[in-house]
Amino acid sequence: MSLEENVNENVKPEISAEDKLENGTGENREEGAKPARRPQYRRPRRVPKASKTVKTEEKEGTENQEMTVEPKAEERRKAAPARGRQQGTRKSLPAVKEAGERKAPVRKPSRSSQKEAKSKLKIIPLGGLEQIGMNITAFEYEDSIIVVDCGLAFPGDDMLGIDLVIPDVSYLKQNIDKVKGFVITHGHEDHIGALPYILQQVNVPVYGTKLTIALIEHKLKEHNLLKNTKRKVMKHGQSVNLGCFRVEFIKTNHSIQDASALAIFSPVGIVLHTGDFKIDYTPVFGDPIDLQRFAELGKKGVLAMLADSTNATRPGFTMSERSVGKTFDTIFAEHTNHRIIVATFASNVDRVQQVVNTAYKYGRKVVVEGRSMVTIIDIASELGYINIPEGTLIDIDQLKNYPPESTVLITTGSQGESMAALSRMAASIHKKVSIVPGDVVVLSSTPIPGNEKAVANVINELSAKGAKVICQDTHVSGHACQEDLKLIYSLVHPKFAIPVHGEFRHRMAQKELAEYMGVAKENALLVNSGDVVSLDEDSCQVTDHVACGAILVDGLGVGDVGNIVLRDRQNLAQNGIIVVVLTLEKHSNQLLSGPDIVSRGFVYVRESEDLLEEAHNVVADAVADCLDRHVSDWGKIKNIIKDSLSDFLWKRMKRNPMILPIIMEV
Repeated sequence: MSLEENVNENVKPEISAEDKLENGTGENREEGAKPARRPQYRRPRRVPKASKTVKTEEKEGTENQEMTVEPKAEERRKAAPARGRQQGTRKSLPAVKEAGERKAPVRKPSRSSQKEAKSKLKIIPLGGLEQIGMNITAFEYEDSIIVVDCGLAFPGDDMLGIDLVIPDVSYLKQNIDKVKGFVITHGHEDHIGALPYILQQVNVPVYGTKLTIALIEHKLKEHNLLKNTKRKVMKHGQSVNLGCFRVEFIKTNHSIQDASALAIFSPVGIVLHTGDFKIDYTPVFGDPIDLQRFAELGKKGVLAMLADSTNATRPGFTMSERSVGKTFDTIFAEHTNHRIIVATFASNVDRVQQVVNTAYKYGRKVVVEGRSMVTIIDIASELGYINIPEGTLIDIDQLKNYPPESTVLITTGSQGESMAALSRMAASIHKKVSIVPGDVVVLSSTPIPGNEKAVANVINELSAKGAKVICQDTHVSGHACQEDLKLIYSLVHPKFAIPVHGEFRHRMAQKELAEYMGVAKENALLVNSGDVVSLDEDSCQVTDHVACGAILVDGLGVGDVGNIVLRDRQNLAQNGIIVVVLTLEKHSNQLLSGPDIVSRGFVYVRESEDLLEEAHNVVADAVADCLDRHVSDWGKIKNIIKDSLSDFLWKRMKRNPMILPIIMEV
């Protein structure tokens, strides 16, 4: 049996009646899993199990409640005789004491009800709430944990030499026996990028849609983890049982195909995680967002919703992806005599599809450049998510065989990444493509916050080489704006709102929007990474905090670079280094040679000989003073050298380089 087949037994294909789980029939959950209860504010009154006939009527009334409201009243009428019989039984209890001493009988709750009363659903965001990236959220109920997404973040300007940033999953490692699996919303790096690193520590099955799993498998193959990782392809509408949770995948739209929202059925109620989404009624590929399912869940009663906050500050609706196609058509029509280069996100398959369609319309050949772009397009083509007409796509080596005005390049580098294909073209270091006057470069993206300067530099370099840069109306967002969010809130009307996926200002904007849409002010919660949100039918509040943070990846090293190393790197970058070398005799502790001073990144040695000579004299005096006082501890000698030299350089230069004393013994 393959690893993929091992997880099939937990998957239930396209379930339409969620009441099987919610009513406690046990038909749609694993052995030992607790049924997901409807939130108290929505749940009909339960009928006491007085007889077999009453049990049957109760079940029928519960099953019919999705279709009409009337059975609820009928159910209460049927329950009345049963309640009367129970009360009559209590009244007939024998009197054992005088009337003045008689006490009302106290009903002790059963063990199961006691346990149920104490148990709450814990929502633990381990990343993604202070930034755009590194999204990962754990859902825990008793002995079951599921994890939604496992993404990375790209390093900031102050993280010198760092390649990637991944979340700290110490909490998951401490509770490894509870973790049932990773459930992935879509295939962007900030949602799947950390999986190859985290799965080495928390090896559990991974669930996602077709394209998402294919992109994950490519990453796992690069890290030699493909054979050791269980994964399961899910379809929209399907559900999977993971411990006491049932997770349903719901179709949404985003800037990558196969994006999903997640309906998480838990014992305390339904929690809806929107993932990254937008409302696109006319997508380039596939179906629009399944608003009907959102509405159905809203009617059932959604206890809490975790919604995308990226564009919560933007008014209006998010434009359809098809609107970009019209812009491309105009650009191609106006520049029939020039080569066109389009830079966009590698994962935006729909955007690539529209460029290909427009190029085919105008008789141009298409070249795809950039490693990540080539990889994703190959995967999407193999799975049928992109349709490239035969003969349209050519290899980059064939580019020289066609006139420039009959070609289109689709490339990475829309965010100004230094090693991306477009940046290398702009810097004239690309091996096969050079920018020439007359080239038309289309930036089909908007700068991610923090990348504005890098994008501006690339634009300047392209313009300096004579290229025309177009970046107006060439991109639409893949995230919901305010009106899209309002629509979702009006359909779902959750009791509690927990804004996610955004910086503080983004989440604050959604909190205010949720309150505007009817969510009680005290029920709209702003939380931080590591906060433990305890949720039940009546309350939602932060009750604890767990360890979380960022793990830095530098080359093959994971977590071996911390704050101290980063501080040293920043100091080296800003101030340079001075190395002081001296040799002492082993027994007599006499100075045999030195001190010699070597400088890197501090001053230009040939033009600062006088300064270095003075620095040498300062160090020599400090060493001589130590030896005269018979200081033999090398640590003390090094500290004295560092302090004296640092004071001298600060007074003379107002600089504070890193000082590294080295003592050798002969």
